[in-house]
Amino acid sequence: MSVQQYDEIGEAFEGFNSLPLTQYGEVPSFLAMVGNVRGKSVLDLASGTGFYSREFKRRGATEVFGVDISGEMVAAARAFEQEVPLGITYAVGDVAELPTLDRAFDIALAVQCLNYAPDVAAMERMCRNVHENLKPGGEFFVFAQSPDFRFDGPPLDKYGFRCEPTGEAIETGPRVRITALLDPPISFVGAAPRREVYEHSLRTAGFTDLTWVPLTISEAGVRAFGEEFWADFHGNPPLEMLRCRRAAA
Repeated sequence: MSVQQYDEIGEAFEGFNSLPLTQYGEVPSFLAMVGNVRGKSVLDLASGTGFYSREFKRRGATEVFGVDISGEMVAAARAFEQEVPLGITYAVGDVAELPTLDRAFDIALAVQCLNYAPDVAAMERMCRNVHENLKPGGEFFVFAQSPDFRFDGPPLDKYGFRCEPTGEAIETGPRVRITALLDPPISFVGAAPRREVYEHSLRTAGFTDLTWVPLTISEAGVRAFGEEFWADFHGNPPLEMLRCRRAAA
């Protein structure tokens, strides 16, 4: 992926969490899927400014280690840690080149991470690296663009985002430009890998029990905007999650 596009965003990335789709769809859905982390260690890949690292540390994780390819993102995460110390460690690193660390983790997270693999071989390598850094029986939770999202459907603007194909494609799937409708708007380009690419890469790495998990809208989101507001989201979900695990020894 392009490091520069995320270096240019930096701390402004935190603004994504105020947008309706993130606040009422992504965050509650992802937290619910991961579930109870109390007493567990967490490896947060593509950790960005550390939002999920902080969330899971506050929820009782014993250790959280965040890794991101963008130095500016890691600098922002470290600034948050310095302001409110939680005991989280961050490092600059590429998941495709992630070494075997000096300890294995109970849980690994990849929020908008695997979809930046430039080809299938790179995604396989990323998945193998995650697998090698999990304990036997450890779980891996993935969050990404839905492989089935229809770009010709109703726009997502009212949810705070715009999702458009660039007209290009790479080996894993179509290239996609995502724009967060902040002030000013922030755009970045990734890919929307095909479902079979995710599944093949994870299974090749040794993961089992692959399960796709849909996003849901929280009760707070329904109260804030009403059921009808979310009809386009339900009719053409733009995001999806995936859980799997490293086989127990």
